[in-house]
Amino acid sequence: MASGRRHPIDDLRGVSRLAVDATTGVTDLVQDMHRAVAGGPAALGRPLAVPAELFSAPVFASIRGITRLVGAGIEVALSQFAHLVEERSPVPEQEALLGALNGVVGDHLALTENPLAIEMCLRKDYQSLVLERAALAERLPEATSRMVVFVHGSCMTDRQWCRDGHDHSAALGSDLGATTLHVVYNSGLHISENGRLLGPLLDRLVQEWPVPVEELSLVGHSMGGLVCRSACHQAEASVEGWLGKLRRLVCLGSPHHGTALERGGNWIGVLLGVSRYSAPFARLARIRSAGVTDLRHGNVLDEHWAGRDRFGAHGDLRKGLWLPKDVAVYFVAGTLSERPGPVLRGDGLVSVDSALGRHRSPELTLQVPPSHELVAYGTGHLGLLSSAEVYSALCRWFSS
Repeated sequence: MASGRRHPIDDLRGVSRLAVDATTGVTDLVQDMHRAVAGGPAALGRPLAVPAELFSAPVFASIRGITRLVGAGIEVALSQFAHLVEERSPVPEQEALLGALNGVVGDHLALTENPLAIEMCLRKDYQSLVLERAALAERLPEATSRMVVFVHGSCMTDRQWCRDGHDHSAALGSDLGATTLHVVYNSGLHISENGRLLGPLLDRLVQEWPVPVEELSLVGHSMGGLVCRSACHQAEASVEGWLGKLRRLVCLGSPHHGTALERGGNWIGVLLGVSRYSAPFARLARIRSAGVTDLRHGNVLDEHWAGRDRFGAHGDLRKGLWLPKDVAVYFVAGTLSERPGPVLRGDGLVSVDSALGRHRSPELTLQVPPSHELVAYGTGHLGLLSSAEVYSALCRWFSS
């Protein structure tokens, strides 16, 4: 289940499956190391390779078999107790852990149909919404014609919008009289996959909203801004109705052109693969989810990654990008530098240029008017969520 009420047995089942996958994965790594070491130097023709494989293969196969058998037994045992345990609302710490887990290995969780995988949904006050007119009218009796939808970043949930006692979404709703909602999603999936899921969700929201929708705005933090951009791209191609209601898109610290940290992580994997002795450890660098590797260059469309090894050493293969038409787009960058200067540090995760859409290639530069940009000095990546300067800019932009 994605959010709302969860069944503890499903969580235990999900953890059990993940443990089985991890154990078999480590077994594969150890077996590869054993082959590499036992094979001897390549110059000597690896004389021990065949005997080593002959004696060790049954041992590793036995470990895998026992692990899977134990996992199956746990699944059966848990199913026996499912009817004795009631569903309950997850505690904040549990949701934070689920968000982080999905960010790191969410694509694997989705592929293996693990119950821990988050399904995209819209939430209000940390509870999922049923996108039917009557249900929305009952749940949101004070719904307004102005909606602002907030989309969290990688490894996060909607709860992380509240930081240091401040919540941009709650404050905007109160100060501007708008209805604020949140998207919760599996940030381990490709950004373009989440963009493809977000569009129909917003379309259904606009169609079922209890009052006529005059304007819709999106605010995305970090990866959330890229997911919003991806949804806009794909909505233009499919002519989704919600895009006609979109008036503003605000991206807070979004890596429009990627992050140096992910590019560094990718090169670690490439370098580990140079030697056959270190090659088995390259598996560890390949644990990163599809969503994380999309952050290397800021991939927002399928063609930015489809048909390529996402752990390969290729460079930025994106083509010309654009921003949604007839939509006011705003970019916010954080910098750990305390004052303006010729060289600004990033926010600890995203460079100022990447957050402002600047690129050395003109066709990749995302141009917004200077009045639609903000550089928050002395502010880290997460600090953007509690910055008074950022909130002041949001109020100004939403009031214009």
